[in-house]
Amino acid sequence: MGETEVTQAQWQAIMGSNPSCFTGDDRPAAKVSWNDVQVFIELLNARSGKRFRLPTEAEWEYAARAGTQTTYYWGDGIGRNNANCKGWGSRWDGSQTAPAGSFQPNAFGLHDMLGNVWEWTCSEYKSSYDGSEQKCAVSASKYSLRGGSWDYIPRGVRAAYRDYNFPDFRVDGIGFRLAQD
Repeated sequence: MGETEVTQAQWQAIMGSNPSCFTGDDRPAAKVSWNDVQVFIELLNARSGKRFRLPTEAEWEYAARAGTQTTYYWGDGIGRNNANCKGWGSRWDGSQTAPAGSFQPNAFGLHDMLGNVWEWTCSEYKSSYDGSEQKCAVSASKYSLRGGSWDYIPRGVRAAYRDYNFPDFRVDGIGFRLAQD
């Protein structure tokens, strides 16, 4: 799994453009749809000779928790300056994305698993777990999003919190991180 979200510099190197609202090479690529991400991955795989993909919803949660059983990978309390979302004490709270890697990593060395941008997964969204969270869907009407965003409230920025959107939906609070097969 990528240590951070895919950055705007990485996106621009593959796609030749930058759709993000809050620009900066080290900020997460945002305002990208699930379909846009699939094009990025296809081009990246062709150029690199490697096999990247979005993580499944189950893989994402496992990576975000990093072996913990707590609400957040740093404990049960919100604390201060642990992530980028409304009211957590970072200089970007509720106003814009932070540069990727701005916050302490979890025990697996992964930064910004909570807050900053919602992250697309490759799993079809179902209202309750039925096994689809453990696999990638080639085609679905809704895909799972995890992690919360810079403009989201703390109760939604937890390892267990789930949301979804449509594969063609773009907004400045959605980005992604890659997994490698």
